[in-house]
Amino acid sequence: MSTDRDTAPSLLASLGLANWRQNIIYIGFVVIFIVFAITLFDKGFLNPNNLLNIVRQTAMIAVMAIAMTYVLSAGEIDLSVGAVAGLASVTTAMAIDAGGPVTGIVAGLATGAVVGTFNGLLTTRIGIPSFLTTLAMMGIATGTAMWMSDTAAVPIISKSYSWIFGGGNIGPAPVLLIWMLVLGAVGHVVLRRTSFGRRVLATGGGEVAARYSGIDTKSIKFRVLIISAMAAALAGMLYAGRLQSGRFQLGQGDELSVIAAAVLGGTSLFGGSGTVIGTIVGALMIGLINNGLILMGLEFSQQLIARGAIIILAVALSQGRK
Repeated sequence: MSTDRDTAPSLLASLGLANWRQNIIYIGFVVIFIVFAITLFDKGFLNPNNLLNIVRQTAMIAVMAIAMTYVLSAGEIDLSVGAVAGLASVTTAMAIDAGGPVTGIVAGLATGAVVGTFNGLLTTRIGIPSFLTTLAMMGIATGTAMWMSDTAAVPIISKSYSWIFGGGNIGPAPVLLIWMLVLGAVGHVVLRRTSFGRRVLATGGGEVAARYSGIDTKSIKFRVLIISAMAAALAGMLYAGRLQSGRFQLGQGDELSVIAAAVLGGTSLFGGSGTVIGTIVGALMIGLINNGLILMGLEFSQQLIARGAIIILAVALSQGRK
């Protein structure tokens, strides 16, 4: 004989509310957007140019966060992404100056591949924790970029490169939005629909069990660290294209926003679960908060406090089930 207590869970499930924690990032994004839209209506928050600017400012974080989803899902972490973005922007700009746009693209991606290979080898073959490996690489990448550029901005004179990598628009849509959507779609399909994605999640969910089931966990971790570094290099190339110059400062501090975006989206810091779509929404949510707080006229110190409080609340709600 059923009771009201027995029927309550089934009613919640039918309404889609039983797993509300899993959807908190989407709920939070909509709530914050509505609050800003109402309170900042007279300050141009809903102006199409302002909304597109949020996308432009968020796209590089989203690109790196998509790859970070794989790293965290595999039970590792990459703190070097911001520094690698800055280094790749410099190597790309210098290579474009020396040999043209194609040379610059190859140099930028090669920068990510080399850094990712070092991170992967040190972590999986020598056994240094990825936290320490990538923390050290952060300093190495930043120092190398400063040394190569002599701490000066390296201009990019190729208009075609700048248009493709961040500065162009297709109709009203910025090219950066296309990059974010395409990479997000690829990242989602690979993580959810391929054997590689399943092995990444299995590695982070339980490395010993994954090894016993025949998964080469060291190879998986090696590959996700390369993916992360190459995504960071691509983000640096997008930074360089948008700003028409390579600078060692580009991407500085982005690693915290990248990790926050992934965790906000529902990716576990302890491995075993991740969602690329949630990560992209998490990145957009961070950009939304930054933009709204600026339009509110808060001082920078107040913006930091408010942004930190909002992110902590969202993460606490989304990660509480874990």
